[in-house]
Amino acid sequence: MSEKSFGHDLQEDDFVDSENMTNNQTEEAANVEASDNVADWESKYNELNNSYLRLNAEFDNYRKRTLKEKADLLKSGSERVLVDVISVVDDFERALENISKTEDIEAVKEGIGLIYNKFAGFLAKHGVKEIETVGHPFDLDKHEAITTVPAQSEEDKDKIVDSIQKGYTLDDKVIRYPKVIVAK
Repeated sequence: MSEKSFGHDLQEDDFVDSENMTNNQTEEAANVEASDNVADWESKYNELNNSYLRLNAEFDNYRKRTLKEKADLLKSGSERVLVDVISVVDDFERALENISKTEDIEAVKEGIGLIYNKFAGFLAKHGVKEIETVGHPFDLDKHEAITTVPAQSEEDKDKIVDSIQKGYTLDDKVIRYPKVIVAK
């Protein structure tokens, strides 16, 4: 059969050139597509990196703001407590002034009792409570045993018979352990 088809003389070089042209076009298309993909990836990377930097800066600002707010709360909280203490100090100063001027010991005792009650109310207002001791079972988490004494009866064993120093809690946390004597 001859190499003539449809009135054209086709030669082998014609097929190779058309294949090369098709391969070149495919490579160019692949290069264009690859460069588009690289540009897409770069823009996505830049977008995510920018988002990360903004989020990190926002978090840093939030952290600084909350630290400042906590410091302000502590400062103003202690200020409120001290203002309440000042009124008790004022009462003590008035009592000290009048102790030397008065002959009535009962009035002095009553005045000191009123100041004590006011101060105990102040402590209760701020969450400080006395730990109950005498007659209660000894608890290592709440009490500090100074010494032990022999128990009078079997039911008195491991119970507190005396308190040497009072203990206190602040919002259910022991801030000073009571020093007690325990029956064994």
